Amino acid sequence: MTTEATVRSQFLREAIARGQFHQCTDLAGLDKAALAGVTGYIGFDMTAPSLHVGNLTQIMYLRRLQQAGGKPIVLLGGGTTRVGDPSGKEEMRQLLSEEQIVKNTNSIRGTFEKFLKFGNGPSDAILVDNSEWLLKLNYLDFLRTVGRHMSVNRMLSMDSVKLRLEREQPMSFIEFNYMIL
Repeated sequence: MTTEATVRSQFLREAIARGQFHQCTDLAGLDKAALAGVTGYIGFDMTAPSLHVGNLTQIMYLRRLQQAGGKPIVLLGGGTTRVGDPSGKEEMRQLLSEEQIVKNTNSIRGTFEKFLKFGNGPSDAILVDNSEWLLKLNYLDFLRTVGRHMSVNRMLSMDSVKLRLEREQPMSFIEFNYMIL
């Protein structure tokens, strides 16, 4: 049986030692995947022309994953930024213009090259922008293929929705749909 004391992967050992690992349903499975060179991603919405200091922890975990032989994926939210993440907001985010989103995306891209190695190698990072596929979606096809797998009950139980409803603060349809993108 794998316990925190018997974890073999460098990536997990470091996360545990730093106090940045809370719990896991299958620690042995995660340890095995980390040893094999797991792929991991973190997404960043393009709501500002630069990232903030709070994003550094996420970027450094992608770097540590890469150093441990894993493959990091940086997911730029050029598509999801067009909707706006309602998490932690009491009212709808101001929608950015297409031009501002493109400008922010171009401004932020270079930040990741300072921390990660990009290329075609097995542990080289990949940078993708979700606008590449989200802008091509047909709404009716999307509802038929994705919408039928989404539970409104589960969506209503999400903190970002539940808190707004409990506080009787309005939530737009566009904000409610953010989580299914």
